[in-house]
Amino acid sequence: MPTYEYECLKCNHKFSVFQSINDEPVKKCEKCQGKVRKIFGATGIIFKGSGFYVNDYKKKPATDIKQTDASKTKKETSCPATAKT
Repeated sequence: MPTYEYECLKCNHKFSVFQSINDEPVKKCEKCQGKVRKIFGATGIIFKGSGFYVNDYKKKPATDIKQTDASKTKKETSCPATAKT
């Protein structure tokens, strides 16, 4: 069961209520009995199971990266225009 946060519009008191999704939302402040509003916050998302781009975004081993960088450097440094014919 989730915990919902509320804020009183009259006294600005903030409080949390542990309630079911099917329960009626809280309508009155627990301190002053004023009208309350539900506060919506950011939530984290966790992807579990197969099919969530595990293979697409896998990091390459460090040896592959070094070899790729070394081959690029060799290609960039060699200049065909300066080669003697």
